[in-house]
Amino acid sequence: MAATPEARRRRDAGRAGRAPTEQRLGWYLCAPALGVMFAVTAYPMLQALWLSLQSYRLTDPDSRRFVGLDNYVLILTDALWWQTVGVTLLITVITVTAELVLGFALALVMHRIVFGRGIVRTAILVPYGLITVVSAYAWLYAFRADSGFVPGWLGLDDYDFFSQFGSSLLVICLSEIWKTTPFVSLLLLAGLAQIPEELHEAAKVDGATAWQRIYKVTLPNMRGAIMVAALFRTLDAYRIFDNVFVMTGGANNTETVAFLAYRQIISRTAVGLGSAVSVLLFVTVVLIAFVFVKVFGTDLSQVRGER
Repeated sequence: MAATPEARRRRDAGRAGRAPTEQRLGWYLCAPALGVMFAVTAYPMLQALWLSLQSYRLTDPDSRRFVGLDNYVLILTDALWWQTVGVTLLITVITVTAELVLGFALALVMHRIVFGRGIVRTAILVPYGLITVVSAYAWLYAFRADSGFVPGWLGLDDYDFFSQFGSSLLVICLSEIWKTTPFVSLLLLAGLAQIPEELHEAAKVDGATAWQRIYKVTLPNMRGAIMVAALFRTLDAYRIFDNVFVMTGGANNTETVAFLAYRQIISRTAVGLGSAVSVLLFVTVVLIAFVFVKVFGTDLSQVRGER
């Protein structure tokens, strides 16, 4: 039976009354964690911002001076910055897209499996439990021409995967996808578990095929989980460092933004320029999060099941 106008008004008034209370409760619950995060990160962030406004080399501390925004102008007008941004975005798009597709497939398997569910979920988490540097070295040795077994399997015994941009980027992306897909699959599994089974049964009765049920029932009801998984992985993938450091060291134009900041500070001891790159990396990550929330954000009332 359809709700009467009076019933709808009472329901809307109840929701409006709950909203401020729920918002205050949310802030109260988040306040301790936000306080700890601010206390731990405030000083390093402010220190990095201050250093980015100076010309400062560790090898020549006496020449340290305030230069304002000169470091930012130098970086943003350098073709190397935009090249590293392009490489970082390319890695991010490839890895996140593949992880969402593979993670969704794994989530469907884990959701439907009956026997050995706990064992399967534990086994899937093994790659994600490895330290990134360890997994990167494993992929490095697997694809190296002198020590790896993959070139032999592919009939490319003399081919060096780390001698060209395309093949180097391929191995970097594969290692990142292998390691972090389990994390995405668990996030999507949580969203998949929230979908009432009655919806699938109703669609099946109406004659919907398996693909139609996924496209018209499963995916629309997983928008919140998909957005969270995509947001988390995009922010993490854009800061990729370990795989590049271990496999190529930035060679073959595989340098990412995070690796550029490392190279400026550690290799060139240019603390001012490196700090400016780090600040720009932070600003870019914040902008990505803002775009996700504003453009791809899911209506929270729909995620909670309210209509």
